[in-house]
Amino acid sequence: MIPFVRTLDFAYGRCDRVSPLIRRVVANNPGPFTFTGTGTYLIGRDGPGADVAVIDPGPPDDDHLNALLRAVEGQTVTHVLVTHTHRDHAPLARPFAQATGAVVLAARPPVRQIHASIGLDEEDDDDFVPDRILHDGERIEGDGWTLETLATPGHASNHLAFALIEENALFCGDHVMGWSTTVVAPPDGDMVDYMASLDAVLARGFDTLWPTHGAPITDPRPFLEAYRDHRLERERQVLARLAAGDRQIAEMVPVLYAAVDRRLWPAASLSVHAHLLSLVRRGIVAAQPEPSLQAVYRIV
Repeated sequence: MIPFVRTLDFAYGRCDRVSPLIRRVVANNPGPFTFTGTGTYLIGRDGPGADVAVIDPGPPDDDHLNALLRAVEGQTVTHVLVTHTHRDHAPLARPFAQATGAVVLAARPPVRQIHASIGLDEEDDDDFVPDRILHDGERIEGDGWTLETLATPGHASNHLAFALIEENALFCGDHVMGWSTTVVAPPDGDMVDYMASLDAVLARGFDTLWPTHGAPITDPRPFLEAYRDHRLERERQVLARLAAGDRQIAEMVPVLYAAVDRRLWPAASLSVHAHLLSLVRRGIVAAQPEPSLQAVYRIV
């Protein structure tokens, strides 16, 4: 069982100091994919003139923008970092950067389209363009803080996490969420990449994970191992449904996700699709005519 954390002490618009170098402001965009809303992180010390970095400014919301500007009043925002370009993370980056004079940094926007037709918050912000492209292993430094990029593709092809070296903590975006499993939605989401990224985060031995949605994960190793085991078990369940005679994703989802809110079934269908794509790529399953949400699948 994944030891989910589903409680969070917050108020919309309030800036909370959550560690010596981290403050958080939560946007008022709750939902089945965002939990209580997008948590924007401010990295740096208190006091006028201090250098501050901001991670995932969030959705285009004037109230949230004003709350962030109040939180950094009198300080110097040097960098705006975006974990990935989904619309609940990236759209406010440019307005906030223009208001503060900061530079926007992120991975290169994806070239593959997202499944916008099913209404996921995982749709891309098509207008997002960073000032500078970030790559794996780059370091960004400020007044008493150091952030290192860690490429974590899977949820999105351009997903980055940011390690706060001084606290051995990771801002993990949507790669890992404390309240729920992460959506992996093809074509931009990729299950093979996702599993490799889980292993990369595990190998770093972080003390704390700070997801963009929900509470921190303060004991990461058993959480990440349970997260990984859940994905492997889901793969076994998909194979079991194929062995039982199911041939299409639409047959599998009501069985595999019977205990899950039906509002999440469209996202679940994409997750099953991601597992099947992985199985096809590894030669375990075949698809006719080719892998898709509507394809017919069979065990090889």
